[in-house]
Amino acid sequence: MQCIQRQPKKNKSEENVLQENIRKVARENRERLGLQDDEDLQFLLKGSKLHKVKSKSWKKLRFYKLQDDCETIWHESKKLLSSPDKHTFSIQDIEEVRPGRQSEGLQKNARDLPDGCCFSIFFKGQRKNLDLVASTEKEAMQWVTGLKKVIRLSDNLNSKQKQEHWIYSCLRKADTNSDNKMTFKELKHFLGEINVKVDDLYAEKLFNECDTSHSKTLEGSEIEEFYKRLTYRNEIEVIYSKYASSKGKMSVEDLGNFLRMEQREDVGLNEAVALIQKYELDEAAKEKKLMSRDGFLMYLQSSDGLVLNPRHTLVYQDMSQPLNHYFISSSHNTYLMEDQLKGPSSTEAYVRALTKGCRCVELDCWDGPNGDPVIYHGYTLTSKILFKDVIETVKEYAFKNSEYPVVLSLETHCSMDQQKVMAHHMKTILGSMLLTAPLGGKMPTHFPSPEQLKGKILVKGKKLQLQDHSMTSPESLQGEEKESVSEEDEAADLPEVKDKPKKSKLKLARELSDLVVFCKSVHFPDFETARETQAFYEMSSFGESKAFKLAQESANRFVIHNTRQLSRTYPRGTRTDSSNYNPVDLWNAGCQIVALNFQTSDKSMDLNQGKFQQNGFSGYILKPRFMRDGQTQFNPTSIMQGEWLTPKKLHVMIISGQQLPKENKNKNNSVVDPLVRIEISGVPRDVCSAETEHIEDNGFNPSWNKNFQFDICVPELALVRFVVEDHDTASRNDFVAQYTLPFMSLQNGYRHVPLLTKEGNPIASSSIFIHIMVVDQ
Repeated sequence: MQCIQRQPKKNKSEENVLQENIRKVARENRERLGLQDDEDLQFLLKGSKLHKVKSKSWKKLRFYKLQDDCETIWHESKKLLSSPDKHTFSIQDIEEVRPGRQSEGLQKNARDLPDGCCFSIFFKGQRKNLDLVASTEKEAMQWVTGLKKVIRLSDNLNSKQKQEHWIYSCLRKADTNSDNKMTFKELKHFLGEINVKVDDLYAEKLFNECDTSHSKTLEGSEIEEFYKRLTYRNEIEVIYSKYASSKGKMSVEDLGNFLRMEQREDVGLNEAVALIQKYELDEAAKEKKLMSRDGFLMYLQSSDGLVLNPRHTLVYQDMSQPLNHYFISSSHNTYLMEDQLKGPSSTEAYVRALTKGCRCVELDCWDGPNGDPVIYHGYTLTSKILFKDVIETVKEYAFKNSEYPVVLSLETHCSMDQQKVMAHHMKTILGSMLLTAPLGGKMPTHFPSPEQLKGKILVKGKKLQLQDHSMTSPESLQGEEKESVSEEDEAADLPEVKDKPKKSKLKLARELSDLVVFCKSVHFPDFETARETQAFYEMSSFGESKAFKLAQESANRFVIHNTRQLSRTYPRGTRTDSSNYNPVDLWNAGCQIVALNFQTSDKSMDLNQGKFQQNGFSGYILKPRFMRDGQTQFNPTSIMQGEWLTPKKLHVMIISGQQLPKENKNKNNSVVDPLVRIEISGVPRDVCSAETEHIEDNGFNPSWNKNFQFDICVPELALVRFVVEDHDTASRNDFVAQYTLPFMSLQNGYRHVPLLTKEGNPIASSSIFIHIMVVDQ
């Protein structure tokens, strides 16, 4: 084993300089966040000992503190030979901080500890949450309040501040002896940190040009000059210089010309003045109504300059149409965190789905111990969670990100007694949130709208025939306790499970049946029978194979069926790894509830997230008019003349990339060879893709300048996905990042595309710069 090399011991003078530099960095970061005199931040920087809880018997005391960069939490670890990265996590990785026992782990393992001393840190992606217990309630509250402040203020930093912070964090990491100076060796290390590889001659040339003091190190203004050279973007300079006619700066008229000519925005001078006031950093230039290069870059990297139309980040669609006229973001086997056979079930999976905009969640309900129903994937080894806990979680998170209705899709296998317990839990926990009768007390002739159902939770499930609102009055139900209905059993489709029962009849409790109003589950006979005999509120669930068969062989009839009734689709039982099908073909057929495994990060979930990020992330997308017309002739598999045919030509220029993430962050010499692929999804006629060549050894500022053209015939159903991959000649390319959005949400002109991780989370300061032009054909 190689010996660990010790750093040479610093003398007292060097140690004083080092400590002063550390204090200076901390002071600058506090000022950047606007928390110079904040007590909670001071507490986090000082740190404290907390009990980390993993189980009832594993509660270890560990020291935690916010590092001086105000972006990284350092924690003590007793593991031998663990890498430094294992001792830290970034503020950017935190999804949520919850006070008290609000995690499954603390509820199970810390019941004997004061609730006020407990708190949990939940992370983005698949990382397990961190359960912690402070010594006092005041200390726990300081951690919770302080972390929330830092997260909020970090998220609110502008693009320039985020970029500077990221680069200076990498500089500090490369500064191995923490003397605030950079040697040539440290510069090489820094270039590896920011994902760029250059030959030694170029690196030495850059170093010597910035080393004006000839001290063989860079410090102070020399590091600032190095930063300026590193972040200089020639493509922005070219665009800016073309329009900046007022002594090297953009006047209001210049900016207005740019917005109209390049961005194709119908704006006047007032809008140009507003952008200058919003994004210009130089107060003197702002006073003169001028925009500098830095202000111009700030605009291009802001929400106004992104590829997604900022108006579509709000609820902009008509929300007063019947519920079945919307695509609804939907989850399959929502309770699962991993695979379908042995993976854990968790209430946290519902939290993640609901906070991602999901509006239809699934509950597979089975008899549990002590008369309390449980949820799990039947006939498998997946773990079990209490039905009651799930309903409490739904109540807490259903309307945090969207005020529009949530559908609880019940798959019930419980006995009569436990069905009554299910009904009791839903009524007592959800209270007025739960829809238990038609609006106004009388069953209408069509669905109410998402607007009318705001803040309501609907139950989808089996219903006793005699309780059908359109056939019977409540008085005639007296004494009618039960009836056999067919079981809707996805789990029984699993081929690996032995001794699984055949689909059987289920005795249904009246109390549970009462709660089903607008989403009555029924068997799908065929389109003609459904049209003639089924009510609008009766809906069917289609397995993947059946759904795709109908979408391919009877597409128009499927579209027409979905103008009147709701349809739910779900992955086939053989997808035991929780993989997903392509949802686009089923959306094309008008299916509203296309359920996906939200726990799996893949292209299908990218498409789902991309489609539903419009309309204010509400989880509801209004279907095109031609998919709401009961007489429509639209057939996605055979595009003929009609209102849906509005051909567009999409011109895309992939110009450059900015601060692409490293694939292997632990290896300094691991640098990506990035390429960008553009993928069009939609009706089969529109599906296509094209990609750039790869750029070797540069993930920091690669440049492509590659033009592409795509013909789109049904733009209202098209999605555009930008994928960045690390080219590999010997094997399959590695995924780096992606971003997906609806074609109709594209903004013309020079735009930045903000990149997302595989799990769909934003990557700070990482983007590709493109030019978009959509032309009518």
